[in-house]
Amino acid sequence: MGEPDGARGRSLIGESVLRLEDRPLLVGEGRFLADISFDGEVHLRVVRSDVAHGVLRGVDLDDARAGEGVVAAWSAEEVAHVPAIEFRMTGFDELRPYCQRILASEYVRYVGDPVAVVIAEDPYLAEDAAELAFVDIEPLDAVLEASSPESVAPLTLETSYGDTDAAFEAAHRVVELHAAVGRHSGVPLETRGLLAFPRPDGVLELHGIAKVPHYNCATIAAMLDLQPGQVVGREGHVGGGFGIRGELYPEDVLVTYAALRLQRPVKWVEDRREHLVAANHSREQSYRVRAAVDERGVVQALDAEFFHDQGGYVRTHGATVPNLSVALLPGPYLIPSYRVRGNIRLTNKTPAGTYRSPGRFESTFVRERLLDRVATELDLEPVEVRRRNLIPTEAMPFDRGVSTLGTPLVYDSGDYHRLLERLVDHIGYVALRESLAQRRRQGEMVGLGIGMFVEKSGLGPFDDVRVRRLDDGGVEVVTGAASVGQGMETAIAQICADVLGVDYTDVSVRHGQTDMIGRGMGAFASRVTVMTGVAVYMAASELAATGEPAEATFNTDHMTYPYGAHAAVVRVDAGTGGVTVERFVVAYDVGRAVNPMLVEGQIIGGVAQGIGGTLLELFSYDPDGQPLATSFMDYLMPTVAEQPHVEVLLSEDAPSPLNPLGLKGAGEGGTTACGAAIASAIDDAIGRPGAVTTLPATPELVRSLLRN
Repeated sequence: MGEPDGARGRSLIGESVLRLEDRPLLVGEGRFLADISFDGEVHLRVVRSDVAHGVLRGVDLDDARAGEGVVAAWSAEEVAHVPAIEFRMTGFDELRPYCQRILASEYVRYVGDPVAVVIAEDPYLAEDAAELAFVDIEPLDAVLEASSPESVAPLTLETSYGDTDAAFEAAHRVVELHAAVGRHSGVPLETRGLLAFPRPDGVLELHGIAKVPHYNCATIAAMLDLQPGQVVGREGHVGGGFGIRGELYPEDVLVTYAALRLQRPVKWVEDRREHLVAANHSREQSYRVRAAVDERGVVQALDAEFFHDQGGYVRTHGATVPNLSVALLPGPYLIPSYRVRGNIRLTNKTPAGTYRSPGRFESTFVRERLLDRVATELDLEPVEVRRRNLIPTEAMPFDRGVSTLGTPLVYDSGDYHRLLERLVDHIGYVALRESLAQRRRQGEMVGLGIGMFVEKSGLGPFDDVRVRRLDDGGVEVVTGAASVGQGMETAIAQICADVLGVDYTDVSVRHGQTDMIGRGMGAFASRVTVMTGVAVYMAASELAATGEPAEATFNTDHMTYPYGAHAAVVRVDAGTGGVTVERFVVAYDVGRAVNPMLVEGQIIGGVAQGIGGTLLELFSYDPDGQPLATSFMDYLMPTVAEQPHVEVLLSEDAPSPLNPLGLKGAGEGGTTACGAAIASAIDDAIGRPGAVTTLPATPELVRSLLRN
């Protein structure tokens, strides 16, 4: 046993201890889905539409069924009784007709739409047989622009507060901006997959399940007309999630249905091309925004409309992304009046979902670009415009006057001015601006940009845990949370050990096993440290007081709101248009950091993904809706060559009053303002204020700006 924390005389909360999760991963003992198999296992391959939009006239599987080693092959007729996949979050009745069924029947709506499955004795035979399927599709015109009149328009989200019209009538100046964020998404190292094992006791055991195991198991059971306990999840190691992996997809239901019907273990692991065309895409939004400002550059009103490209279907996230964009577009600024219309539109592209900082990466880019334009038009420093508009600390908690994800948006705590000044002081803002100006006079294209944001975290409504002492002196925590690589076992162990006075290495955290605890919310929305951590604190406190095993539930009706600021220094190659990020600084307030090293790691990883979406990553399509990025030859991601050293200024100025530990989430703030800060820096480098209004800022785009 390790030395009890009490003997050390210091708190474990706030210590950068090493991760408990790492040893098996470092010595090759990780158990990812591909490492798990059962005797008698068969393999599933999905037959997908190669047409973006069309009438599905028929699917002939005779040749596929006759293929070597083929066990079964089915089209939509065989699964017609299985309902469409429902919303997990932010559902609206208007969106329900556009939910996706597990196999397409009358129409196909994007390249990659599943139309049939083939199951064979090994994955290679399954892939060969799937090539023999004949799919008869009568092509229709593909709709590729959300703002097009031909796009399907199921729902518009609208909200407002204050008197926006009066503010614009009285404005010293109206500043307008058109901006857009391109379609990209998370590309985890481990692609999606599932293994369904029918046990002799009639229970279906699912391996490869991630993110929301309880929800997925319960939903699959309901869709297949099974009892809730007949489908259980076994979470293994997960090679990255980022909002993409772990949602409930058609393939998850198909694999489970096949195992139930064949009474054999069925395994599916997608290849990279499948992931790029079939897993959730994200981000694609286009905006028109106007700000009514006074002579000091203070924004009196914000008026916005945007189009959200949802792709071919509405998946489990429902309207989550545009809902967050609508609510958080005002960001950390006062903005007394606000009006917004968020148009959700369906097109013939891969369906969209969440990706790290969903709705905030997009809206932060647009809002911060608008403030940069205000600075330009009024001849003000960009930092000064932000100072004049930030919500003051004395206004906290600050009711934003809107709601999101079913809860009023009330910023719980924050000192936005202090964080901005900390960033400004750290980078030596005035001296840095002068040194960059000197480099520009010498012929270099270099520039500085900043961006500020508010994040959201700790989404409720609950988390349950059990804590008990073991006979060997250790402690066991059982939770319905999940791990997607974020270090939750370590953070949870630290909180538990801190309360009980034991070493954190003596705490085992059991998670992702749905039959070990009755319910669980999983891991998403930067919620685990806040929700599960506080529940563990409560249960461990009871165990410490009574000596008996304890259970606890932490309930909350409100989220917590971390906040941050990014600064970027970039260099532009005048010949190629290529952008190099020379320096990147993140100042981020998380209320209270359980493990600062883990927080820093989350921020650095988030910056890498933010740089990818800002400069490189783009899912593009030809006029017929054929995807043009179906491999890593065409879908470009940042490597270590593109990743700068990230300077992290971790702040704990504003602990949340909504939980006893003061915690806020930390998983997404590294990404949120990357687009805003880097775009502003590119403008500064090329001497074109307000030039970059579209992401990604690829070399082609930057070269066009230089030519013009």
